[in-house]
Amino acid sequence: MQVKVQTPILALILLLILVSLACGALQPASIATPEPIATPTATQTPRPSPTLRPTRTPDLAATQQVEELNAEVQSYYGRGYLTTTEGQFTQFDDFRYELAKVRWYPLIPLRDLDSDFYMKAHFKWSNADRSADISGCGFVFAIQDDQEHYGVFLDRSRIYFVQGGYFYNSIGPINGSGLVDFDNPFDHPVEADFTLIVREAQAYVLVDDELVGEYALLPDKLSGGKVGLSTFSGTNKDYGTRCEMTNLHLWIPEE
Repeated sequence: MQVKVQTPILALILLLILVSLACGALQPASIATPEPIATPTATQTPRPSPTLRPTRTPDLAATQQVEELNAEVQSYYGRGYLTTTEGQFTQFDDFRYELAKVRWYPLIPLRDLDSDFYMKAHFKWSNADRSADISGCGFVFAIQDDQEHYGVFLDRSRIYFVQGGYFYNSIGPINGSGLVDFDNPFDHPVEADFTLIVREAQAYVLVDDELVGEYALLPDKLSGGKVGLSTFSGTNKDYGTRCEMTNLHLWIPEE
């Protein structure tokens, strides 16, 4: 005899199995938790330092020259040639001139001048003839419209100081010898520092910063007028007399 399985019991067992499987299927799958992204830390980027612009370097040569000129004024004031140290300098370009016309000289004006002054330059001159007459570089001043003037020249043996117009006459010193002693400028160029100081009715002439002569200006022909440069020719031969001036400067006191 066959045993029959009761259907309700079997159905219940199957139902429990199905429910169990369904519950397992409904459980949520585990989701991986994302790791936090590292936030970059803000770092201070250093600002570039400002580029320093180079400051203008003083012109040492010009500064030294100003100091030398001021010392020059102080020296002349201390020696009694100037009445003040307050004044103004004017510098001029180098000068070169040659003339082959014996005992002649040109008037080459630089500027008007109605006060005391001093003018200085380094002279260098030569002659085309060994037996040349008086010759050399020089300054002219108190130049009037009618060409009346004074001229001061450095010859190889003396200071040649003249008062002139259409003709000229030499003036001797009231103090000092007015004499110098240089080699013959035909053999080689002669060089010297030359200074002319005019104070009221007196003129002082210095060669290499040593007083050579003091001169009295004529009362009716004082220093008002133009100041300038010249070359006194000592020969008609070839180029005649050649004059060069460097470091040429003029000082005028403040009024």
